[in-house]
Amino acid sequence: MSNRQKRLISSVFSSFSSPLAYALASAGVLSLLSACGGSSSSPTASADTPAQISSAVLTFGLNPDTPATSVDAPVPVHPSFHLAPVILSEPSNIDVINPGNSARMSPNQQAIPTEFQGVKTRGLTLQALRAARAGGPALAANSTAAGVTPKNTSSVAVTYTPAQIRAAYGLPTLPASFTGLTAAQAAQLGAGQTIYIVDAQSDPNVSAELTAFNQKFGLPACTVKTIATNASLPLPAPSAASCDLSIVYSTPSGGMTSTAPAYDSGWATEIALDVQWAHATAPLARIVLIESADATNTGLIGAINLANNMGPGVVSMSFGGSEGSWTASVDSAFSNTQMTYLAATGDNGAAVSWPSVSSRVLAVGGTSLTYTGGTRSETAWTGTGGGVSAYTATPAYQTSAVPGMGTPAKRTVADVSFNADPSTGQYLAVISQGSTAVGWMSAGGTSLSTPQWAGIIAIANAIRAQSAKAVLGAPHSVLYQQISTVAATYSSSFGDVKQGSDGSCGTCTAKTGYDFLTGLGTPNVTNLLTALAGSGAASAPVVTGANVTGAVGTPLSFTVSATSPNPLTYSLSGAPSGMTINASGVVSWATPVAGTYSVTVTATDAKANLSGKGVYTVTITPPVAPVVTGSAVSGKVGTALSFNVSVTDSNPYTLSLSGAPSGMTISATGVVSWATPVLGTYSVTVTATDSKNGLSGKGVYVVTIAAQPAPVVSGGSISGKVGSALSFTVSVNDTNPLTYTLSGAPSGMSISSTGVVNWATPVAGTYNVTVTVKDTKTGLSGQGVYAVVISAATPVGPVITAPAMTGVAGKAMSGTISIADAGATGLSVSISGVPLGMSLAPGSGSTLTLVASWANPVTGTYTLKVTVTDNLGRTASASIPVTITAH
Repeated sequence: MSNRQKRLISSVFSSFSSPLAYALASAGVLSLLSACGGSSSSPTASADTPAQISSAVLTFGLNPDTPATSVDAPVPVHPSFHLAPVILSEPSNIDVINPGNSARMSPNQQAIPTEFQGVKTRGLTLQALRAARAGGPALAANSTAAGVTPKNTSSVAVTYTPAQIRAAYGLPTLPASFTGLTAAQAAQLGAGQTIYIVDAQSDPNVSAELTAFNQKFGLPACTVKTIATNASLPLPAPSAASCDLSIVYSTPSGGMTSTAPAYDSGWATEIALDVQWAHATAPLARIVLIESADATNTGLIGAINLANNMGPGVVSMSFGGSEGSWTASVDSAFSNTQMTYLAATGDNGAAVSWPSVSSRVLAVGGTSLTYTGGTRSETAWTGTGGGVSAYTATPAYQTSAVPGMGTPAKRTVADVSFNADPSTGQYLAVISQGSTAVGWMSAGGTSLSTPQWAGIIAIANAIRAQSAKAVLGAPHSVLYQQISTVAATYSSSFGDVKQGSDGSCGTCTAKTGYDFLTGLGTPNVTNLLTALAGSGAASAPVVTGANVTGAVGTPLSFTVSATSPNPLTYSLSGAPSGMTINASGVVSWATPVAGTYSVTVTATDAKANLSGKGVYTVTITPPVAPVVTGSAVSGKVGTALSFNVSVTDSNPYTLSLSGAPSGMTISATGVVSWATPVLGTYSVTVTATDSKNGLSGKGVYVVTIAAQPAPVVSGGSISGKVGSALSFTVSVNDTNPLTYTLSGAPSGMSISSTGVVNWATPVAGTYNVTVTVKDTKTGLSGQGVYAVVISAATPVGPVITAPAMTGVAGKAMSGTISIADAGATGLSVSISGVPLGMSLAPGSGSTLTLVASWANPVTGTYTLKVTVTDNLGRTASASIPVTITAH
C-alpha cells in the first residue's frame, strides 16, 4: 500500500463516530485495506483488462482499547527581567560619600535612541544592545498580535538609584557608615538573615558586578565565602554585622556540585539583577546564590530543595514557566515552615505561571513608578502577570473578607507588587562575559520586584529576631487576614494601586483593593515592617488552662497547651503528691486520688526568660461499678442463639449469668450462646464485676424464643427458549436445611438438593410448576408456584445483505455490504475476488457496513465472495456479482 493510501485510511479512521466503526478501526482494519491495489509502482490496469484479484481477512473487536496515558516532560522556565533599550551613562557619584544623598533627587532620565524605541524589552541584554548598536542583528520589534507584549513606549528611560527606591517605598534610611551599628540598626538592614537567590545557568561576573554596584551607590561590600560541596547542612548562622556572598551549583536531586553551569547572557543578567537588588534592599543580609544547570522546573526544584536544606531564610525566584496539573506534585518543595518563598508573576501580561501560582509562594507583580523625591504614585505595569490558576485550589487566606477579593474559584495571583517597568527602571551593573567593563542598564520586570520583596521579608525576620520571635515563614495569612482586613492597617502598610492594565480581559485592570495585577498593592515599608514584626518587646508564653478529668485507679496523662516562638521549660505548683510534668509539657499521675485539684502550670521562655501561667482544674472521680445495659433478645426454636452483652467499665471485668435456661453460657468477652433454644420467655441476669475495685453491676436480658415458621417459597415467572437449556434457583426464606420436590413439572425438568431447577431441552409452552420445600429440622413445608414460559427460538447467526453491483468502465462506482449478527461480540470477515483497484472501507452507523469503491472500473464480470464467522462459531456466506459494462 502506498504512503498516500495509508494517510487516506488514517484520515478515514479518525472520523469514525459509531462504536462498531471505532472497534473496526482499532482492531486492525488496515489488513483488509491492503487489498486496495498494491503499491504506487504497480502497473496500471487498462479499461478493458480484468483487474487482478487479492484477498484479506480482518478481525473486529467490539470494545475499543483503553487510551494510553502520557507523562509530562520537564517544563522550561524563563527569567522575568526586562531592560530599557538604552545603555545608560555611568551614574553620578553622589551616593559614594553618603548612600542616601540621591534619595530626594529626581531620577535619571536618558533619551532612548530612535531606532530602539518600540523594541521588545523582555530578555533584552547588554550584549544584544551593543551588537545592534555596532551594526549587528537588529533587535526584535514588538508584534501587533493579540495580547500584551511589554515594550518600550517612551523616548526616555527613567532610572532610580537604591536610595531613591528606599525613599519612595519607605525602607529604613541607610546610615553614613555600616560599622559600629547597634543590633537594632543592623536588623533594619537584614543582619543575621539569609536570602537564597535561585536561578539557572551561570553569571561568572556576579561578584564583580555587585562590587561595582556597591561602590557606585555607597552600599556595604559583600565578602565572597566559599561553601564546600560536602559542607554540613544546615549552614551556620550568618554574620550579624556584614554581608556575605556565596555561590553554589545545585543538582536536580538537591545536592551541590563543583561544576559550574553553562553561561547564558539572559540568565546572567537575571542573576546580576537579583543579587544587586536583594542586597540593595537588605544590605547586611547574607546572600546565597544557587545556580542550576537545568532551566526547567525539575532543575530549579533541585535548587529550591538545596536552599531548604541550607537553613532558615528567604527564597527569591525571578523566573516562571507554564502551570499545569503537575504543579501540585512538586508543591512540597515550598513546605519548609522556616522559609519564605517569593516568585515573579511573569512579564508578558495577564497570565498565571509556576512557581508563583503555588499557594505557599508569595507571588510578586509589577507597577510603573513615579517618584521625584516627594509622593509616590504608581499604575499597574502593562507587562505584569496575574490571573486565576486553572489547577491550584483557593487557599484559605484568599477570602471575601479581603477588600476587593470577592470569592475566587481558584488560587489568584499576584499577592503583592513593586516597581517593575523598565521605563521607570532601576540601575543595574552588567559585565559581559570575557570583559571587565561595566555597562549600566535600566532594569525592570517582576524579576526586579521579587528580590526586593525578599529583602523586605528578610528585614522583617531580623526585627522579629530582636524580639525573640520566630521567622515569618509563609506570610500570606498575616498579609491577607491580619493586615488587609483591618482598614487602618491596610491603608498604612500598602499603597493601593488602582490604575493600569495588563491586557484586555475583564479583570486585567487595577482597581481599589485586591486585583490580579498588583495583589494587595505595593509596600509602605516602614509601617509594613511594624505590622510584620509586631510589638517591639518579646511576649511571654501563653499557657491555656483547661478542665481535666480522671478516675481513681486509672493513670492520668495530659499535655499542657503553651504558645511561644522559643523553647520552653515547665514547672507545677499546687499539684497533688505524685503528679509530675516533663520537659515536653506532659503532665502524668500514676495513681490518682479522688478529689478536685487546681494545678498551676508555669511555662518559661528559655531565650527571653519570660514566664506565663495557666491553671488546670483536675477532677478525679471515685470508683464506679460497671454498667450492664440489658435489652430484649429474640430467637427461634432450632436455630442457635448468640448475642453480645453491653458493659461499660474503665477496668477489666468478669461476667456471670443467673436465671439462665439450661445450656445457655457466657464467654469472658461477653458473648452469650445457646446452641438449642427451647420455646419460651426467659429473664436472664448478667453480672459484671470490676476486677480492680470489686464493684459489680447487673443488667437483665429478656430472651424470647419463638416457634420456627414453615419455609416460605416466593414463586415467580420464568422465561426460556426452545433449544436453550433452562436453569433457575428457587427462592426460599428459611434458615434450616431443606429438601425440594416438584409437581406439575414437564417431562425432563428436575430440581437439585440445593433448590436449582434444570430442564436440558425445553419444549415450547406454558407450565405451572409447584415447588414444595420441607424444613428437615421442624418438618414444616411450604409451597410456591413458578410459571414457566418457553418460547420458540429465533434464528441466529451472521446475516449478509449486499445487492449486486454494476458500473461503467472508467466511471467511479460504489456498493454497500451490510453485516448484522445479533448476540455476537466479534466477527471475522473474509472477502475474496476483489478486483484490482477496488477498495473496501468501513461505513458509519450501528450496523457493520463495508463500502466498496472503484474509482476506475475495468470492463468485466466479477464475483465478491464474502464469508462471515462470528465469535460464537456461526458462519454465513454470500456471493456478490459485480458487472462493469463498456458503456
